[in-house]
Amino acid sequence: MAKKRFYITTPIYYVNDKPHIGHAYTTIAADVLARWHRLEGDEVFFLTGTDEHGAKVAQSAEELKKTPQQLCDENSKKFKQAFKNLNIDYSYFIRTTDQRHKEAVAKFMQKLWKNGEGDIYEGTYEGLYCTGCENFLTEKELIDGKCPNHLKAPEKIKEKNYFFKLEKYLPQVRELIEKDEIKIRPEDKKKETLGLFKQGLEDFSVSRERVKWGIPLPFDQSQVTYVWVEALQNYISAIGYGDNQKEFEKWWVETGPLHLMAKDILKFHCVYWPALLLAAGEKPPKEIFVHGFFTINGQKMSKSLGNVIDPEELVKKYGADATRYLLLAQFPFGQDGDIKAEKFDEQFNADLANGLGNLVSRVLNLVVKYNESKVPERDDSTFFVDKTGMMTISVKNGIVGGLSGTTAGGVWYMLDKLINRFDFSAAIDIIMQRVIKPCNQVIDNSKPWETWKTDKASWEKLMYTLLEVIRHMGWMIRPFMPNTSDEIFKQLGIPKEGQKILNAETMKWGGLPPGTKIKKGKILFPRM
Repeated sequence: MAKKRFYITTPIYYVNDKPHIGHAYTTIAADVLARWHRLEGDEVFFLTGTDEHGAKVAQSAEELKKTPQQLCDENSKKFKQAFKNLNIDYSYFIRTTDQRHKEAVAKFMQKLWKNGEGDIYEGTYEGLYCTGCENFLTEKELIDGKCPNHLKAPEKIKEKNYFFKLEKYLPQVRELIEKDEIKIRPEDKKKETLGLFKQGLEDFSVSRERVKWGIPLPFDQSQVTYVWVEALQNYISAIGYGDNQKEFEKWWVETGPLHLMAKDILKFHCVYWPALLLAAGEKPPKEIFVHGFFTINGQKMSKSLGNVIDPEELVKKYGADATRYLLLAQFPFGQDGDIKAEKFDEQFNADLANGLGNLVSRVLNLVVKYNESKVPERDDSTFFVDKTGMMTISVKNGIVGGLSGTTAGGVWYMLDKLINRFDFSAAIDIIMQRVIKPCNQVIDNSKPWETWKTDKASWEKLMYTLLEVIRHMGWMIRPFMPNTSDEIFKQLGIPKEGQKILNAETMKWGGLPPGTKIKKGKILFPRM
C-alpha cells in the first residue's frame, strides 16, 4: 500500500533581524505535526526558510553598513542554527535569494503576464506603504494614523507598478473557502477571511519601482517583484515548480499543502495567494491554519519594552525539549494568549522535573535496585487498579484500558484527535494528567519500595505495568520532546530500530520484553 503524504510549511522569516520566540513558536508547532505524521508512517515534506528581499532588508543592511546579501547570509545562518538548537527536523530550508527560487518566480510572473494579455497590467500606485511589514496600506487600516503592526506612520509613495487583477478571482476564491475546498482553520479565521470580501478588496501591486533589492520582473527589468508576491511562491519553488515537474505534481497537486502561520499575514495567504495560483493555472492551497498572537506578561513583544524573548536563551537554560514543551503548553495553539516567562521555572519543575522525569527515575531505580535491572515478567491475567481510583490500567485482549488507541476514552485515541486538530496544549495536558500524574500517584500509594519484600508477584506486576506505561509515554511525547523520548527508550533498553514507526504493534500492550536489561541513565530534567 502506498504511503500517505503530508506537506507542511511555515511562513518564511524576514532576515532583517535574528530569530525571536514568535518564529520558534510557529516552527516548533510545524515540527510536532511533521514528526507525528512521520511516526504514523507518512511520507513528509516539511518546509521552512528565510524571506530575504525587499526594502526592509535593504534598509537594515544599509544601517549596519553591509550589503543586503551579506545580511541575508549572516541572518539566514542564525535561523538555521536556532532551528538546529530547537531540534527542528525540516525537509528543506529555502532562501529566496536561491537561484532556484528566482527562476521559479520569473516563470510564475511570466505566466501571469502572458505577453501583456494576462492578469497583470501596468498602472500607478499612489498611497501608503509600511516598510516594516512590506505592505501597501489604506487609511482605514491605520490606527491613529499608524500601521497597526508597527505603530509607525507609513510612507506616502507614488510610483509606477504592475497590478494583479484580484477582483476577477474574488468570487472563485470566496466560493472555494465557503465550500472548504480551501480549508481555513480555526473556524473564526475562516469567518475573518470571508469578512474581508465584504469589506471590499481591490487589485494590488505585484511590483516595486524604487526598490532594487528583489527579483526583477521577467517582462520589465526596471521593476522588482513585490516581496510578498515572490515570497509566497517559495511554497511551490521549493518542491520543483519550474525545474522538477514530477516533484511539484507529487507534493502540490496530488498531496496539497498545509500552510501554518500567524494571523497578521492572513490576507496574503488566504486571499491573495489562492487568487495568484488560480490565475497561473495552478491548484490553490488545500489547507491553511492561522494561529493567534501572544503577549509577554500581558504586553506586546517589542525591543523598546525589552521583553523580546530569545529562543537561544531558553534553550541554554532549559534545553531544546523543555523549551518546546514550555512554549506549546502555554495556551491553545489557534488562539491569542499570554506567555508568562517568569512561570517557566515553576512549570518546568512541576511538569518535567517532578512529573515526567521523576516518574521515569523512580520506576527505573526500583527495577535496578530490586530486580537486577531487568524488566519483570508480565501478567495479563488480571488488572491493576490504583486504590485512589485515579488510574485504572486494565489489560484485555492486548489493549490497555487507560491508553487504548481504539476507544474514545483512551489516551492514544484522544492524543491523535488533539494533535490532528492542532490542540497541542490539550494533547500535552492529556499526557500529563492521564498518564504521568496518575502513575506517580500509583507509586505513592502502593509504596513498592516496601511491598517488594512481602508480595513480589504483585510488585512485579506493578513494575511491569509502570515500565510499559513509560514505554507508551515515550511514544506519546516523541513529537513534542524527541530527545527525551530517545533517552527514555535508551534507558528502557529498546533498540533504535524499534523507535521509528508508531503502529498497532508498537501501541499494543506488552511491547516491552520481560528480561530486558534496564540501562539507568542521566536525570531527564534536573530541578531548576
